[in-house]
Amino acid sequence: MPTVFICDDEAEILRYLDKLLQVSGYQVETFSSGAELLSRLDSAGPAACDVVLQDVRMPDVDGLLVLRQLHSQKPELPVIIMTGHGTINDAVQAIKEGAYDYITKPFPKEKLLGVLERVLDHRRLANENQQLRKELQRGSGKTESMVFKSARFREVYDLTLQVAASDANIMILGESGTGKELIAGTIHSNSQRAGRPFVSLNCAALSDTLLESQLFGHVRGAFTGAIINQKGLIEEADGGTLFLDEIGDVSPAVQAKLLRVIQEKDFIAVGSTRSKKVDVRFVAATNKDLQREVAEGRFREDLYYRLNVITIDLPPLRQRREDIEPLALHFLKIYTARMKKDLRGIDADALKCMLQYDWPGNVRELENVIERAVILARTDLISPALLPIGTGRERPAAAQEPTQLVALEEIERRHIEAVLARTGFHKSRSAEILGISRKTLDRKIAEYGLS
Repeated sequence: MPTVFICDDEAEILRYLDKLLQVSGYQVETFSSGAELLSRLDSAGPAACDVVLQDVRMPDVDGLLVLRQLHSQKPELPVIIMTGHGTINDAVQAIKEGAYDYITKPFPKEKLLGVLERVLDHRRLANENQQLRKELQRGSGKTESMVFKSARFREVYDLTLQVAASDANIMILGESGTGKELIAGTIHSNSQRAGRPFVSLNCAALSDTLLESQLFGHVRGAFTGAIINQKGLIEEADGGTLFLDEIGDVSPAVQAKLLRVIQEKDFIAVGSTRSKKVDVRFVAATNKDLQREVAEGRFREDLYYRLNVITIDLPPLRQRREDIEPLALHFLKIYTARMKKDLRGIDADALKCMLQYDWPGNVRELENVIERAVILARTDLISPALLPIGTGRERPAAAQEPTQLVALEEIERRHIEAVLARTGFHKSRSAEILGISRKTLDRKIAEYGLS
């Protein structure tokens, strides 16, 4: 049941609104002065109230002054101003000061209930959006276990743990899919900030305007659709770590504002003139050559050096092939459990295929391939037929076969013969690879005279 705090110096108004709103399903607390209202909110906190209904003219404390204090201390709490015909200018000023809406006395009860319903709907949606954004973008401070066997990645992991203990800003370089966010989470969870938020944002996924609003937040009325004050991710990450993926895609205007946060430890929300202090550790990542971006004037040199205090360079999966098998088995375990399937492993031919493939999408591609294989598997082993990859080392088609045209039957015969040779004439496995039944394969072997 929503709670409404009503503040008005007229006792009749308070009695009328108290009765009306309680009958309409609201919990109500009434206050005859601005000082009482502020005192109650200070002691109870903003959670005790969903919306404030306040007169603009008060005998003890000016209504606009009360509004300013509420807005500065509890910007998320919506305030509806009640005003008389002679104080419309005050109501307009109140909107500029951060009030959600105003209503003119005397007002029909339907109009008041409509305004309350609208403001509560907006607040509910804003809370749901904020919670969803946190779930999508904020890590828990815990990271997935690192799976590797190669000496190359051991060096990366040891460096990650070493730099985590410092408070320096980190730049993570590497191709897409190499695990940059996982490294960023490991840095956070092994730092002194581990108990504070870990917030992640893909800078390439948003337009400049949305990116600026997401990072720095905005005040109500800053742009079309900004109906409430909204915290930015920099403020959300206060005391913790902010991971900025694809930092090379940030515009010069946003680069300048990020530099201010790093240098001055403060920021200004979009549409505001007041700065706020923050303590944030930045971990940035990119697959671009930022030195070239700096040289060509697309990335600020001063921001580059502020972010790139320590560099961690992640090798692509093709340069640490020893990690392919343990990673594949790790993902197999995850997805068999998630999909409640009973797979006992990856057969030798499928593993050979994976070890020979160059994995342009790196670890992310490997994970996707294993997930797909688990979904499609009909036996207890992952076979080559379930892997949508080549070896990455085949000769071009023109070099493999003569250029003359051949009959379709001949192509089928050669393909079946090649699969049988690859499996050591294991008919069941060959039938699975070919996508036909064992009975059909026996008929084809007899038809083409294969042995």
